[in-house]
Amino acid sequence: MAEQLEFFPVPSPCRGICQSDERGYCRGCLRSRDERFNWTTYSDARKREVLRLCRQRYLRMLRARQTSEPAETPQQPSLF
Repeated sequence: MAEQLEFFPVPSPCRGICQSDERGYCRGCLRSRDERFNWTTYSDARKREVLRLCRQRYLRMLRARQTSEPAETPQQPSLF
């Protein structure tokens, strides 16, 4: 596959919330420690791969939250 020309650098996904969760991922951007520390040395292709992984982690986190929260049962309105 041909490499696409990039005219702009891939920006860092850092959101300024630099705390690790219990799995070792940043709570703000969902990068691992190695991904955060080596971001400036990565090629643009590797940075896009890290961003793809972060997106997967985010979606996995959302699914886990949805399954852990009990579904609300619809309540019948009161007649009185």
